[in-house]
Amino acid sequence: MRLLHTMLRVGNLEKSIEFYTQVLGMKLLRQSENAEYKYTLAFLGYGAETEQTVIELTYNWGTESYDLGNAYGHIAIETQDIYATCDAIRAAGGNITREPGPVKGGTTVIAFVKDPDGYAIELINAKDAGKGLGND
Repeated sequence: MRLLHTMLRVGNLEKSIEFYTQVLGMKLLRQSENAEYKYTLAFLGYGAETEQTVIELTYNWGTESYDLGNAYGHIAIETQDIYATCDAIRAAGGNITREPGPVKGGTTVIAFVKDPDGYAIELINAKDAGKGLGND
């Protein structure tokens, strides 16, 4: 088994696709509409769905926003240089909500950005990915 995708409901599909492609550098892999049930799906990622986990954006026609609740945490994305990535995201109009720095109680360097719907995305340097707090 393997993890296939994470689904996020979005209020403006075009704005979300623009964020994930232009700000985070993903590719739009496929998109489809279901006119009968009034929704559109868009799958985005850094590589083919057959090889990597991707993001599924679901737009339910006519729904402009969602209550994110307090159970959702974040999506994590590995980056080679977290500082350069944050600079690029900021330059592209992205909202950095936590500047790069060590995680509380550890040494792993992280940062956070929010997408247009307010979903949190954690950035982690590749050298720290999979190390937890990085104290090992």
